[in-house]
Amino acid sequence: METIGTTGMWVSFFAIVLVMLAIDLLWVGGGKEHRVSLREAATWSAIWVGVSFAFAGGLWWTLDGAFGREVANARALEFIAGYLIEKSLAIDNVFVWLMLFSFFAVPLELQKRVLIFGVLGAIILRTIMIFAGVWLIARFDWILYVFGAFLLVTGIKMWWVAEEKPDLGNNPLIRWLRNHLRLSSALEGERFFVMRQSNGKWVRYATPLFLVLILVEISDLIFAVDSIPAIFAITTDPFIVLTSNVFAILGLRAMYFLLADMADRFSLLKYGLALVLVFVGSKMLLLDVIKIPVVVSLAVIALIVTTAVVLSLRKNRRTPRVVPANESS
Repeated sequence: METIGTTGMWVSFFAIVLVMLAIDLLWVGGGKEHRVSLREAATWSAIWVGVSFAFAGGLWWTLDGAFGREVANARALEFIAGYLIEKSLAIDNVFVWLMLFSFFAVPLELQKRVLIFGVLGAIILRTIMIFAGVWLIARFDWILYVFGAFLLVTGIKMWWVAEEKPDLGNNPLIRWLRNHLRLSSALEGERFFVMRQSNGKWVRYATPLFLVLILVEISDLIFAVDSIPAIFAITTDPFIVLTSNVFAILGLRAMYFLLADMADRFSLLKYGLALVLVFVGSKMLLLDVIKIPVVVSLAVIALIVTTAVVLSLRKNRRTPRVVPANESS
């Protein structure tokens, strides 16, 4: 696998990730159960974005000294474009998490532990899938067209069903898990398992929070299948692909709490994400016909996401708020 990543660069990357994960788990995620405030979530979201762009600057500086300005500019742009793609597509993942927590009535102060395991699982899963994808591309270069077709179809499907609300109550997977897991009847704080007496014996029961954790990890797998092929439209360098993916995931928990109280304001964002997938898929399918520069791809993706956010906010302001009867009295 050809890559610009040297041993020193890989070591530095993993060191940064471990330090940031330790901060997130022991400091931000540690302590007693508490509801993460909007200000706290916004602050940490800004920190994660800042660290990601600082890494991009460090990557540029390292490559500029080792390979020259042209390589440094190209690889740094690839990192930023890949980061923006993964960050944008991760928003859809956040919306699914919100839906799961709402369906199982998990309060915000009890969601942190599930999200911590969700982020860790996503990092491990995507690392495996990225190296598998790079290995496949190195041996079967035609698979890029398969990825492109898959993303194009996924984008069209996402646009088509953007307004549909999933019926979790009748979801076959949730029904199967409920029938095959020994579940307690209520949440037990942030605990995944509790011991209960049954017929004179102590029996381990999974809590509904453990069921939510399983569904969060499954959603990570589903979204990884969508998002990882997308970044291969930008680069097939495993160092750029992995670093941009991981940095996008690291800030996912903070972004979740940031969007937790305002998800309804971005009603048109799914259409924007669908267009991103259609654009990236089309770029991969037209690989031998037209070469779209990374800077153009970056601009197009940023424009699509920004436009979707702005139009969503405008639509939200124009939609009259329905006042419940108990508030009007």
